[in-house]
Amino acid sequence: MSNFSDRIPNISVDCSTVVELLRYRALHQRQQLAFTFLPEGETASASWTYEALDRLARAIASQLQVMNLSGERALLLYPPGLDYLAAFFGCLYAGVVAVPAYPPRNHRNTPRVGAIASDAQAAIALTTSAIQSKIKSLIDVSSLQWLTTDNLPAGIENSWEEPFIQKDTLAFLQYTSGSTGIPKGAMLSHGNLLHNAATTYQYMEHSPESKFVSWLPVYHDMGLIGGILQPLYGGFPCFLMSPASFLQNPYRWLKTISDYRGTTSGGPNFAYELCLQKITPEQRQTLDLSSWSVAFNGAEPVRWETLEKFSETFAECGFRREAFYPCYGMAEATLMISGGVKGIFPAVKAV
Repeated sequence: MSNFSDRIPNISVDCSTVVELLRYRALHQRQQLAFTFLPEGETASASWTYEALDRLARAIASQLQVMNLSGERALLLYPPGLDYLAAFFGCLYAGVVAVPAYPPRNHRNTPRVGAIASDAQAAIALTTSAIQSKIKSLIDVSSLQWLTTDNLPAGIENSWEEPFIQKDTLAFLQYTSGSTGIPKGAMLSHGNLLHNAATTYQYMEHSPESKFVSWLPVYHDMGLIGGILQPLYGGFPCFLMSPASFLQNPYRWLKTISDYRGTTSGGPNFAYELCLQKITPEQRQTLDLSSWSVAFNGAEPVRWETLEKFSETFAECGFRREAFYPCYGMAEATLMISGGVKGIFPAVKAV
C-alpha cells in the first residue's frame, strides 16, 4: 500500500506552512473570491479576495512585529465576521501563536476566557474597536496588552517581514469546550493543519469548483479548520454566517446553500434536526439543494433516524441521501479522524 503522502491530491501547491499557502493564493489567484460573510445569512456584508486577505494579514502581522510579539500567544476575541480571519492569519504571518476564543458577553462567560488566557499565557488580546471597551472591562488580566485590528494605519502592511517558520512551527492553540472541566489547549503546527487539510480534501473529493457554506463558530475546530482552512487549502470560495443567524432561523443555512450553489456544508446532528423542526413546507419549495454533494454530520452521535428523515423531507428540494457524510473529529487530532466514502449512503448496523 502506498503512503498517504503519495495519495494527497495534486492541487498545484507545494507549501510547508499556512503562510506560504495564503501567499501562494494571493499571488496566483489574486482577485478570486475567498470569503464572504452574510450577517443575517441573507445579504453579503463583506467579501474578500485572497489578495485582500493577504494584505490585511500583513498589516496586522506588521503591527505585532513592531510590538515585538513574535513567539508570543495572542487571544483572538472577535464577533462573527471577517475581521477574525484577518487576525488569525495576521498572527501566523507574524510568527505569533493564535489562541481562538469567543468574546464574553457577560460575567458568566468570562471565567472560560480567563482560564484560556491564563493557560496559554497570552501576552496580547486582539479584537475590534467596537467591542474592545466592553470585553476589556470583563477580562481583568493586568498583564494582557490589547490591539484593535480594524483601525490600523494605511500602508503598514508594507513593513511586514516574513517570519522564519516551518512545518513544525506551532501555529495556534485550539481549546476544548471546557464543558467537562477546565479548557485544554491542543498544540497544532502548520504541518498538522496542512496534513489534515489534505486528508479532508481527498476524502470529501473537493476540487477548485467546490463551494463551502458554514455557520459553524470559527473559534471551534470544525468551524476554523474545516470551514476556513479547507477552502483556503482547496482554493475555492467559502460563504460564512454567524451561528446565531442559523440558530434563529435554520432556513437561512439551506437558503444560502441553494442561492450560492454550495457543494459542502454541515454541522452536528442537531443542525439537521433543527431544519426538520423549523423549516416549513412553503420554505422548502424555495430551496434547490441539488448542488449539495457533501453534507457532513459530525461532533455528536450521528443518528440514523435524522439522516433518513432529512433525506426524505428534503428530497423534493433536490437533496440526495448519498450526500450525507458522517464523520468524527477532535481538536487533539487537528480535526478529521474518520469519515466515509463520498457519494455512498452510510452503512447502518443495529446492535
